[in-house]
Amino acid sequence: MAIERTHRHSGLKIRAELKWLHSPDVDDLALFRPEPEDKFGFLLQFFAGPEGKESEESFGVIVCSPRWLAETNASSDVVVGRHHLILQEYDYERLKRFIEDYCASCEGDSWDEVALKVGRLGRWEFEDYRD
Repeated sequence: MAIERTHRHSGLKIRAELKWLHSPDVDDLALFRPEPEDKFGFLLQFFAGPEGKESEESFGVIVCSPRWLAETNASSDVVVGRHHLILQEYDYERLKRFIEDYCASCEGDSWDEVALKVGRLGRWEFEDYRD
């Protein structure tokens, strides 16, 4: 279902809502137990849309531990952390709750305005899209 991109809904602010989580790298996010516990990194796709609506769009973020980040970027003097969530330890429920709360804090007059705010956490599928 298409998301209404520019118009205000009933004069109220639009708020983002987390719809679901998925990872192409982890079969079951709830049961995932990284080995070793202090080194993990994977792509997490989260799907969010306007609160109370069935529509959704994709946002991508790398979920990783400090050790994974350090080892993966060992040859770099500078690491840009955009679209990374760095966790001391992996806890699915805490991760999910963080993303739910983050999405709920993003509101605006249009979905595009809201999605840009959500996109600060995860790369929005339409981030660089131009008409």
